[in-house]
Amino acid sequence: MKYQESQEMYLETILLLTKKLSCVRSVDIATELDYSRPSVSRAVNLLQKNGYINIAKNGEITFTEKGKERANNIYERHEIITDVLIKLGANIELAEENACRIEHVITDDLLEVLKLFNQNN
Repeated sequence: MKYQESQEMYLETILLLTKKLSCVRSVDIATELDYSRPSVSRAVNLLQKNGYINIAKNGEITFTEKGKERANNIYERHEIITDVLIKLGANIELAEENACRIEHVITDDLLEVLKLFNQNN
């Protein structure tokens, strides 16, 4: 997995966990992704270094403004692609699985085309 894709996956995972949990920590991310704690710790530290998240002394992870915006953009891409794939006949599981892959490589121009398709169908 490329670095940017990995970073996006972590940001999206943190966003989804914040919707389910009152407090997100590295262990929650490791559990959600079924990754080792050291791998998640390294990734989380890089996200902090890049200005996407803050890590409190108690381990709680919160978004910076930059991180929240990036995570929301990633999730919006995911939702649009998933909706279009379902409208084209894919079941939810297939659409979700492939949206996770497509969201990292799709161009902004094609995403706009899918957005319009989604709005009109």
